[in-house]
Amino acid sequence: MHETTHNLHTHSGDRALPIEEARLDIDNISVGYNGDAVLSELSFQVPHGMRVAVVGPNGAGKSTLFKALVGLLPLQSGQIFIHGRPLGHHKDCVAYVPQREQVDWRFPVTTADVVMMGRYGTQGWLRRPAHADRMAVKKALEQLGITALANQSINDLSGGQQQRVFLARALAQEPHILLMDEPFTGVDITTQQVTLDLLDQLRQYSVTVLVSTHDLEMAAQRFDRVLLLNRRMVAYGTPAQVFTPQAVRMAFGSKALYVEGMLVVDECCPPDN
Repeated sequence: MHETTHNLHTHSGDRALPIEEARLDIDNISVGYNGDAVLSELSFQVPHGMRVAVVGPNGAGKSTLFKALVGLLPLQSGQIFIHGRPLGHHKDCVAYVPQREQVDWRFPVTTADVVMMGRYGTQGWLRRPAHADRMAVKKALEQLGITALANQSINDLSGGQQQRVFLARALAQEPHILLMDEPFTGVDITTQQVTLDLLDQLRQYSVTVLVSTHDLEMAAQRFDRVLLLNRRMVAYGTPAQVFTPQAVRMAFGSKALYVEGMLVVDECCPPDN
C-alpha cells in the first residue's frame, strides 16, 4: 500500500494545514483610493513557501497590492484567500514591512519596543509580554544583527538600521506570509545583504515572501516567480516567462530599452502606489 505523507505547518492557533493547501489566492480583485481603482481585475496564486518579486513602474500598484493583502485598503471587488480562508480570518499570519518613507520615525519608542509590536497579534495590546514573546524578540534582534541597538530610540538610527528594525518586527511575528515593500531602496549594502540572507533563512521555514522591487536583475536572479504589474497584471510566472521584451514593454512602455541584448529600464524610485 502506498502512503502519502504531508508536511504540516502550524501557527498560533490555526489548524495544521498540508503544505499544498497553505497558499495565497488573489481572485479578481480591484482596489484603490476614493473609489478610483489603482489595481483592476487582478488574479494570481502563490504556492506555500514561494518567493515572488512584484515588479512594475512607479504608480503600477505594488504598494496598493500589499496594503490590500493586510487589510489596510478595502477591496472594491474580488476576494483574497489565505490558506483557503477569507482575508481577516487570521490574526497574525501576514507580516508587512512598509516603505521607510511611510513610517513616522519621530515616534518615541526603542528598537526593542518596535520589534515587540510584532507580538501583539498573539499577546494583545494590554497583556504583559510572556517569556515566549521576549524570546521571539531576542531571536529576531539577533538574526538582524541589531541586538546592540535594542535600547536605542528608532529616530536615532540610520536608514539601514531602521529597515532592519522593521524586518525584525516582522520576523518576531512568526508569519506564514511576509510582504516587503521596496526593502532594497535607499539602504546600505550591508542592510541589502542582511535582507537577502534573511530571505534565504525563511526558505527553511517555508515562509511565503512577496517583495516589491525596481531591481529587475535581482528579481530575475533571486526569486522563484515574478508578478509584473501596471495597474493590471501584465505577466506572472518564472523570471524567464515574465521578462520577455513584449511583457516588459507592456509594463514600462518607452522606459524599457534593450541595449546590446541587455534590458535597461530608465526609471527612478520615488514612493509607489
